[in-house]
Amino acid sequence: MADRFDISQRKKDHLALCAGDNVGFREKGTLLHEVELVHCALPEIHADEVDSSVELLGKTLEAPVVIAAMTGGTDEAAKINQDLAAVADELGLAIGLGSQRAMFERPATAWTFKVRERAPNALLFGNLGLVQARKMSTAEIADLCGQVGADALCIHLNPAMEIVQPGGDRDFAGGLDLFRRLVSELPIPVIAKETGCGLSHGVAVQLRAAGVRHVDVSGAGGTSWVAVEAHRAVTEEAKALAEELWDWGIPTAASILQVRDLGLQIIATGGLRRGSDVARAVALGASAGGLAAPVLKAYRAGGIDGARSYLQQVVVTIRSLMLLTGSRTIADLQACPKILGPNLERWLP
Repeated sequence: MADRFDISQRKKDHLALCAGDNVGFREKGTLLHEVELVHCALPEIHADEVDSSVELLGKTLEAPVVIAAMTGGTDEAAKINQDLAAVADELGLAIGLGSQRAMFERPATAWTFKVRERAPNALLFGNLGLVQARKMSTAEIADLCGQVGADALCIHLNPAMEIVQPGGDRDFAGGLDLFRRLVSELPIPVIAKETGCGLSHGVAVQLRAAGVRHVDVSGAGGTSWVAVEAHRAVTEEAKALAEELWDWGIPTAASILQVRDLGLQIIATGGLRRGSDVARAVALGASAGGLAAPVLKAYRAGGIDGARSYLQQVVVTIRSLMLLTGSRTIADLQACPKILGPNLERWLP
């Protein structure tokens, strides 16, 4: 039996499970379907005049799309990271790396995270877990970011995942002190990123007070990382807990509503599957939407060409919905008329 505590094995497990169909939320969705964009029959613009570009973390993207963090630390992960980074560079999108914990603990795996040769211009996010980053010096973290040429660093928050993970962390204290330190000392911006359970208004207020200005809400409704760990659980107790917490979290659309009026730049990940999901997330107040599982599935099905084709369709859909809402720019889309359903509206802070 494979060692479930081994980082490389865990990454292999995660890739295989996320490419499958039994790790999604069972009853809880993103609530993005409760965002109805109001049709504009007189947009008064040519389709070619639609400008889907957006400034994010100091770089301009051709469309508000992030290939969200997935993996690293294995040979397969290296190939995926490099190919998807190349697509991001080609299409003018952003891309996030998987957790660089493996890179720190096993320097021999560092090459699996290095994608700059394939993506010299893409907006690239590094990635570390809060618990691991808390134990590292700022210099060590800066070195990890420098090795991959990251433009910003995601510090991911995943307590629900950790408490069901074999060998997972249990001590989540000191997170705000970590953010204060990194915001002050790290030479690149810091993004507070959840991992499929969403950010609440209260947590976002705390993060903002700690100096954070960029968040990835990563809400509920897509891949449940509790579910992923349910499949990896080695004890009956862990399996039972994972079953109980399978659908835990704040839906992605609700999380955007919770944090949008705090002066934060928002990336929305968690259950986005198509361009219409990205457009709805942006209309709610996000600057960009991130997709992971559907990109991985497209890549698994058709390689780099499959991923490129899928992402091109995402961008075409966003631009089309901008036209159909009379939105010449992303700022216009954020301000366009929309109707919120009752299950989403009740999440308004």
